[in-house]
Amino acid sequence: MIKKFLLAGVASLVAIGSASAADLPRRQAPPPVFTAIPVFTWTGFYLGTHSSYAFSDRQNIRTIGNDALTQRNVDLNRRPQNFRSEQDGIGNVGGGIGYNYQFTPGSGFVIGVNADVTWTDISKRYGYLGPLTPLNPVLGDPATFRQRLDYLGTVQGRLGYAFDRFLVYGTGGFAYGSVDYRANFFTGTNVLAYSGRYNDMETGFAYGGGIEYAIPTDSFLNRFNFIGGLLGASAITLKAEYLHYDLGSRNVVVNNVGLPAATGSYTSRFETSGNIIKAGFNYKFGGL
Repeated sequence: MIKKFLLAGVASLVAIGSASAADLPRRQAPPPVFTAIPVFTWTGFYLGTHSSYAFSDRQNIRTIGNDALTQRNVDLNRRPQNFRSEQDGIGNVGGGIGYNYQFTPGSGFVIGVNADVTWTDISKRYGYLGPLTPLNPVLGDPATFRQRLDYLGTVQGRLGYAFDRFLVYGTGGFAYGSVDYRANFFTGTNVLAYSGRYNDMETGFAYGGGIEYAIPTDSFLNRFNFIGGLLGASAITLKAEYLHYDLGSRNVVVNNVGLPAATGSYTSRFETSGNIIKAGFNYKFGGL
């Protein structure tokens, strides 16, 4: 009998303990903390450097005589009427600065403004030899031209679309550059008879497009970004751009140098237009 009472008591205590445990709140792991993944944006200032390759685009040097005698020499091809002037070369270092604004971070439209200058340093010298005439039976009248573009600068607007860290854009605006035009005409005995030169800055326009890629912060390439780190850049981007430029044309008066037989004057019209391909990188800084 006593054993039955003891067993009944233990069973009651177990039942009471189970019921009490059921009433207690359950222990659960705390919910995970949500951390937003940062979204890249092209908004912000940037500055950078580049190298380039430039080549001319159907440039011509046209010459006319400014009086009846000199125009007759042009008509007889003693002086070149139309001379093709082609240039190309790998440019030296250039640099630029600008600002982009992206409407929606991640992927979206980007507008901006950019100013840069490229030391093109492309120059070429041309020679022309006129036909033999009764007055010049041994050597035709020689002529030489020189055309040079020292640097090319642009101030342009940008419109593009960003696919996260890739940016594709079109650009266009104002262009300027330092040119040097020279023309020298000689007699059949190779004595300088006429000479003209123009050396100054010309202005015009440029347009084109490009692509740019922002290197991820965990990329091994960022390990070499010492300067960007010192400047406080938020990212480094790689870029490639094509531009067509046109600086217009300029008349150069080719005056006689005082020889008794060389009278009158000529006018040679030089053109400067071409294409430039640029490749380099930018340091990007946080937007406003």
